[in-house]
Amino acid sequence: LLETSPGVAEVTFVEKEPAERHTIISWEQKNSCVLPEDLKNFYLMTDGFQMTWSVKTDDTPMPLGSMVINSVSKLCRLGGSSMYTLPNAPTLADLEDDTDEEGSEDKPEKPHFDSRSLIFELDPCNGNGKVCLVYKHTKPVVSPDTEIWFLDRALYWHFLTKTFTAYYRLLITHLGLPQWQYAFTSYGVSPQAKQWFNMYKPITINTALLSEEADSFVNKLDPNKVFKSKNKTPVIKKKPSSQPAGSQKSHPSMTSSKTSSLPGNSSRKRDPQI
Repeated sequence: LLETSPGVAEVTFVEKEPAERHTIISWEQKNSCVLPEDLKNFYLMTDGFQMTWSVKTDDTPMPLGSMVINSVSKLCRLGGSSMYTLPNAPTLADLEDDTDEEGSEDKPEKPHFDSRSLIFELDPCNGNGKVCLVYKHTKPVVSPDTEIWFLDRALYWHFLTKTFTAYYRLLITHLGLPQWQYAFTSYGVSPQAKQWFNMYKPITINTALLSEEADSFVNKLDPNKVFKSKNKTPVIKKKPSSQPAGSQKSHPSMTSSKTSSLPGNSSRKRDPQI
């Protein structure tokens, strides 16, 4: 589908070997949690996923789309303590606020950076945020139920899907377009990313929302109000128009004075001759 799209070039897919079962088991033992079955089966087929594509601008390929799922070795915990961290250095757990709203039927409970949740990075999103695998219930033991959440650059959480399989479908159908995860946030994608969305529309329900929101970016101007001030310009120009009339009146006096001086000059020229 990408290769047949207009302007798309250099579609690359990095083939990866399946992850070994003992690698997955060692990861689960190290992090004291069990991978969900669909993600575990995915890693047993391929140890991660990476696909990129570019567009041609002036015959020069420009990287645009990127679809990434970290391998098991890069499925690192987010907010975990590091051995290189200074003793009094602030951590993500310091951002926790007890006054945050809890989950409801419309809004699920958001993840926590402290010990209440286990968070692992699935996709770095090219620096636009992080897609994370979240274990929200860790006490008294880690619950096998997981969810996929998006953490934006302002460290706000946005729910994506309940299962990894559903997220994998979203990743494919959005073609790895830049900032596509922001389509599931309250503030949406940036205007620049929306232009790429309009060119390479993902096969999702969000395309209808994008077409509806397009009208909000169009300036609606009333020509009658914009050009209303131009009707007053003739009134303003009446005063300068009267000035030439006064200057024209002065011209006859100037000419008359000149003509009156002419006979005197001529008479003075005649005196020497006389």
